[in-house]
Amino acid sequence: QVQIMESGGGLVQPGGSLRVSCAASGSLFRIGDMEWYRQTPGSWREWVASITRGGKSNYADSLKGRFTISRDNPKNTVYLQMNNLKPEDTAVYSCHVYDDRADYWGQGTQVTVSS
Repeated sequence: QVQIMESGGGLVQPGGSLRVSCAASGSLFRIGDMEWYRQTPGSWREWVASITRGGKSNYADSLKGRFTISRDNPKNTVYLQMNNLKPEDTAVYSCHVYDDRADYWGQGTQVTVSS
């Protein structure tokens, strides 16, 4: 079994920062790409950022400069640092992980940006 667990969500004021984490555990093969997505009620899931095992990252154009993805390979963990948060960043942030055999999703963590 594989467990994908996000954490670190919460309520933050506009202009604030938050870091969410995602840890993969269980019967995993070698982990490759790790990604963050976000979704609001009634909307499609939106790709936020991805990072390869070697550390190459890509971002949604609208989020470049505010969000930073990073990972810790020995810990099978990926992070998303979010700065200068805006109310429109409010969403459930979910982690998507690939290993050599399959891909896996976490349940997500709620991020709410509000004063």
